[in-house]
Amino acid sequence: MHLPHGITAVDTGFQRPRFDAAYLLVENGRAAFVDCGTNHSQPALLAALAAQGLAPEAVDWLVLTHVHLDHAGGAGALMQALPNATLAVHPRGAPHMVDPARLIAGATAVYGEAEIARSYGSIQPVPAARVRELADGDVIELAGRPLRCIDTPGHARHHLCVWDEASRGWFSGDTFGLSYREFDVDGRAFVLPTTTPVQFEPDALKASIARLLAASPDSVYLTHYGRVGDVPRLAADLVGQIDAMVAIARAADGTPDRHARIVRELADLYVDRARAHGVAMDAAEVTALLAMDIELNAQGLAVWLDRPC
Repeated sequence: MHLPHGITAVDTGFQRPRFDAAYLLVENGRAAFVDCGTNHSQPALLAALAAQGLAPEAVDWLVLTHVHLDHAGGAGALMQALPNATLAVHPRGAPHMVDPARLIAGATAVYGEAEIARSYGSIQPVPAARVRELADGDVIELAGRPLRCIDTPGHARHHLCVWDEASRGWFSGDTFGLSYREFDVDGRAFVLPTTTPVQFEPDALKASIARLLAASPDSVYLTHYGRVGDVPRLAADLVGQIDAMVAIARAADGTPDRHARIVRELADLYVDRARAHGVAMDAAEVTALLAMDIELNAQGLAVWLDRPC
């Protein structure tokens, strides 16, 4: 999907249509990708580049918001196809791009070997000489177009967001949650937070959302899925839901059916929020579309509960 300011949202094809996006930015004949999906996403990314009349040699940057495989699993293979590109990534994520063994092992523990092979393929390393670590506030340039990167923990400790002054928008990875177009009502987006089974930190996530909001953005470009506006309303919704999710987790802690209870109550929370938003689907439809996210959020909350203080 072509958007203003030389931005294209590319459906990576991961899991289902309009679930996982990468973004192509073009400025004065040079290009950058923000996130890249999996190995299976490469044809769509290169096709989007070709549709702009550009060859792979025109790509200067592949910027990763974080190194979870739905955002970065195809980075190694894509970098092989982009001879002039530098991979830009959070310092905590860089070692996992150079040597992805621990990243693969962690994802396999969550999803299983068969699912990793099916969904992601063989994860390729990126040569260390082609990796640039981005500290909080670092600016990279795309043909003179500044892209400012900030440290945004909460979903993951290796997460960054990218501010594009030209569009007055954030490329937010998972920090600004999930917003699937099936839940839009009269052009208004529905949003929910996303945790992670390893590094969810609710207070840090709320602080990161506040940093994004402080820039008064016109838009946020979500990996899951697409561009959203009305940013202050969505930010407030996210913070309220994070607090509600934490309350659900704390109330379930210590019960024999903790995981099942968290899953059930998260589903109820999101169904209630969707109905309040005006979504006409029944509860079963909402729950089916969010099934993967409900399960992962429940796992993330459980790991957070069990983490030593």
